[in-house]
Amino acid sequence: MVAVVTGAGSGIGKQTAVQLAEDGAKVVLAGRTKSKIDQAADEINEGLGQPAAVSFQADVTKEEDVKSLAQFIQQTFGDLHVLVNNAGTSGKSSIMDMEDSEWDRIQNTNLKSVFLVSKTLGRLMMNGEETTDRAIVNVASLSGHKAGAKIPHYSSSKAAVINFSRSLALEFAPYGIRVNSVSPGFAETPLTEEGLKNKRFEEAIQRNTALSRVGKPEEIARVITFAASKEASYMTGSDLLVDGGWLIT
Repeated sequence: MVAVVTGAGSGIGKQTAVQLAEDGAKVVLAGRTKSKIDQAADEINEGLGQPAAVSFQADVTKEEDVKSLAQFIQQTFGDLHVLVNNAGTSGKSSIMDMEDSEWDRIQNTNLKSVFLVSKTLGRLMMNGEETTDRAIVNVASLSGHKAGAKIPHYSSSKAAVINFSRSLALEFAPYGIRVNSVSPGFAETPLTEEGLKNKRFEEAIQRNTALSRVGKPEEIARVITFAASKEASYMTGSDLLVDGGWLIT
């Protein structure tokens, strides 16, 4: 099995790549920062004691980079079975104070990248050898279900990822490709690192989460790899909310 994870240099993306490799996949770690994805791939290979991961530098908001990624996969592996669109970013601004460039930055990274990668690598998956084990998992967010203060660009982009995944599931179903999204709640990642240094912020998360704690990247990664696995073979067009019970409190 061959898998690609975007935004794989740290956090949930890195842990997903680790889990896929441990499950026996050959994993391509894609990301903008070469040093991060190189290090992550090296750690995976050292941990397993065998070559299971390779890195590929790409800015997945740029079509030419995504096409180069597809060519690399085709030339190196000849096929693709699992795609995890994890690349994402965040920011904080009220609507009235937000610059157009900041809106575009979030939308391009969180939504346009999912479109470009799914379209380009999806074509590669469609043309692969016949198999029932093909899946795309798009990483959305709890914020795609519940609006938050001063993150209208982020929450709208993640809500769009959820609905885009449903549309993609309909379009890709005839090719035997399942498409689902996973919506993490608050987890220990580079995007939340600064906020979690604030004790009041962490206490607020604990107070508003049924399980009274912040999630770990590996807990999100396990759900992502489940959605990509044969165990989820009859699931497509679904969103899996992994938020510790935030939405029900």
